[in-house]
Amino acid sequence: MGVLENNMTLGVVDGEDAVQSTSNLEAKLFALDERLNELPADAPVLDKAFLELEKSRNLTALDRGDQAWPLARAVFDVYLQEKDWDKVAQACEIMFMAEQDGSLSALGHGVWLSVSFPVETELSLALLQHIVDETPNDADGAAVAAATGVYLVELRAKEDEKENLNFFANQLLGTVARRHSNVESQEDFTTWIKKLELDDPQKFLIRLRNVVDVLVQDDWWVDRDALRADMPEN
Repeated sequence: MGVLENNMTLGVVDGEDAVQSTSNLEAKLFALDERLNELPADAPVLDKAFLELEKSRNLTALDRGDQAWPLARAVFDVYLQEKDWDKVAQACEIMFMAEQDGSLSALGHGVWLSVSFPVETELSLALLQHIVDETPNDADGAAVAAATGVYLVELRAKEDEKENLNFFANQLLGTVARRHSNVESQEDFTTWIKKLELDDPQKFLIRLRNVVDVLVQDDWWVDRDALRADMPEN
């Protein structure tokens, strides 16, 4: 099940299903702890990082964000060193979902990295959706995030996933338009897009950077200038 599908189905499980889901998560957590304990002292760093990433994901799903956060934060540094951008972004989303003091900063990091580097498109959309969910209805930040999602799908999505991701990204943008300015018709939507300059990546990406700066404040964990030297052309 993909990241977006996970996001869209959260909250529909209740009763016995919720008990079963919690039981499954706890069983997975126990198995991960066993595998971590079995690792030799000289085990490759990435072997431990992978297990700790999965452990932090399970802890977050079990509403144990205070335990998940330090694990995901440590894993963030490991995968950043390896330039494994997908795993770095996953760690950011886990830290955001952990609902700790630095969660908004983690979201800002994840979005910045997802736009700057070729992170899996579905994961990039999930991070941008979090900005939409966290932004007031009348704020432009949600529109900027949603427009960036449409842009990233066109730019990076693989052919076999583009149709579904493009549908989701445009649906998200349409939802933002309705809640932001009560947009209902195609004509109003086109006018809204032009008014907010969401048809010009050079403009809305700069505004997204401002949104990220608000999320992160002065809590940057990376040297952005150093990382920019590794940025691909797109």
